[in-house]
Amino acid sequence: MKTLQDIENQIIRLTTSIEVNYPELYKSLDESPITIPSSSHPQMTISIMEDYLETLKQMLKQYTKTHNKQ
Repeated sequence: MKTLQDIENQIIRLTTSIEVNYPELYKSLDESPITIPSSSHPQMTISIMEDYLETLKQMLKQYTKTHNKQ
């Protein structure tokens, strides 16, 4: 079973990779509604973080598909 720390580490590695390899995509990550919490003290659960990780993966997949980068 993945821990919250494992998922956070995957998110960090993926966002770092996006920042280095796809800076134009990285700029748009701050604008993604999924990154904006709806409360002032959001609770970060494993499920929420897994969803966020999957969203990042899908964004990168779609971006590389439409921009011919692999």
